[in-house]
Amino acid sequence: MQTYTIRPAEPHDLTAITDIYNEAVIRGGASADLEPVSRQARLAWVESHQPRDRYPVVVIDVVDPATGTRTTAGFGSLSKFHQRAGYDGVTELSYYIAGAYHRQGLGRAMVQWLLDAARDRGFTHAAAIIYADNAGSIALMRRFGFTRFGLLQGAVTSGDGRLHDMSYWVRLLR
Repeated sequence: MQTYTIRPAEPHDLTAITDIYNEAVIRGGASADLEPVSRQARLAWVESHQPRDRYPVVVIDVVDPATGTRTTAGFGSLSKFHQRAGYDGVTELSYYIAGAYHRQGLGRAMVQWLLDAARDRGFTHAAAIIYADNAGSIALMRRFGFTRFGLLQGAVTSGDGRLHDMSYWVRLLR
């Protein structure tokens, strides 16, 4: 049984964050980016989470008990939902787990951490935008009591040229 820890992302995590994100881009169905992104682009994304004590970027590390090897298996964040100040009570959560670690409970652990962090920071709502055909993430949203409040049909193209529906989810935190 492997153990995990969730901790604030540090500069040395940028390569893992970029690699995990790009794996999701290539796999499809988790990002609207059509091509892998550069480390510089991911750095700009990390740095956009300001102030960091309100909008954290975190990583989830897995430790193999047999070897003691620590591997960054995913990352997540709380982001500004909208630039207008009236929306400051709403945060958007996002998370990415490396494919080798899917279906091991790490996504569930990350979403729980992000929801707890959102509550601790005084947010009133958490929102997520998910490909409507991403069954794993949809199941996770339902598990945590999110409600789908919108669907943009055929809104996002994928690398193969197909159009995908995007679903919008929200959970009241108070």
